[in-house]
Amino acid sequence: MEQTEEMTILLNRMPSPAFFVSGGRITHANPSALSRLIAVGDAVGEMLVTGAQEYAEFQGGCLYLTLRICGVPCEASVTRMGGFDCFVLEQEADQAELQAMALAARELRGPLSTVMTVADRLFPLTGTDDSPETQNQVSRINRGLFQMLRIVSNMSDAYRYSQDTAPRLEIRDVCGILEELFREIAPLIRCAGAELRYTVPTETVYCLVDEEKLERGIHNILSNALKFTSKGGTIDARVVRRGSMLFLTVRNDGTGEGLSGSLYRDFRRAPGIEEGRFGIGLGMVLIRSAATAHGGTVLLEQNAELGTRITMSIAIRQNSDASVRASVLHVDYAGERDHRLLELSDSLPVSLYRSENIN
Repeated sequence: MEQTEEMTILLNRMPSPAFFVSGGRITHANPSALSRLIAVGDAVGEMLVTGAQEYAEFQGGCLYLTLRICGVPCEASVTRMGGFDCFVLEQEADQAELQAMALAARELRGPLSTVMTVADRLFPLTGTDDSPETQNQVSRINRGLFQMLRIVSNMSDAYRYSQDTAPRLEIRDVCGILEELFREIAPLIRCAGAELRYTVPTETVYCLVDEEKLERGIHNILSNALKFTSKGGTIDARVVRRGSMLFLTVRNDGTGEGLSGSLYRDFRRAPGIEEGRFGIGLGMVLIRSAATAHGGTVLLEQNAELGTRITMSIAIRQNSDASVRASVLHVDYAGERDHRLLELSDSLPVSLYRSENIN
């Protein structure tokens, strides 16, 4: 009884709409959740847009899924606390901050594009200078520019992806796409001092895919794993099919120290209080947006001994209520630059950014 009272006090102190679930029904809801017409006794299963299978199998960690509240889809995270499943809903303020970042990114993209265009034309002229120091400095500048472009792209696209009600969905062999992504990125991860081991079903699985979002999600999962993998360590990626779902699980052997469920939702950080590996958290926004676009969820699990494991699910859908768009003119977010070198730029060695590798 005392524990329940303490949990209720904790729930009521949460600023975001939140509620507890036990036995599939809402047992407690804070005032912010009640204001959204969430009622004690409601069956949470009837509210799920994505994550029915994932939530049924939920054993712990932080699960990101989508609910429908009064007919409106709403993103939520789930953690297990004191015998209850605690659902925390996204606030409008979260979207407002993403929008502010997108506006800032729009202003930054112009000057950055100018600098990168000038660099593309200038640095080949240094090719006649065989000085290792000159080549190293050029590579350092190139990598720095790629890192800035990645930050600006994430700031811009996190909001765009979260607002995208009509993904660019096409029927594709999703296992083929995943296998190709892993095969192409494995050599780069090896250059960074780690090993990528991956297993993908050999069967052909056709389903609706937004290839850009899926690629961005996978690249951000692997980028995060590489940051927290020890030198000489291994990143394990495994794709399995269970019924009408595909589950991609990526585990790194780092401790994952400092990571928490807040990385799913809270990209707001005070400057200077954390090391650079944590970034600003927008990669996790892109990962969960990729999962949502494919009817899936994201699960983050941590273990001091086994490291960090992230699982993204993909619904195998051949048709959808969402409109399926044919190929149309589409501007590449990386400016036609190598997506792998861009997305892993925080972890890859400088030598990969020599002018002959990126032009």
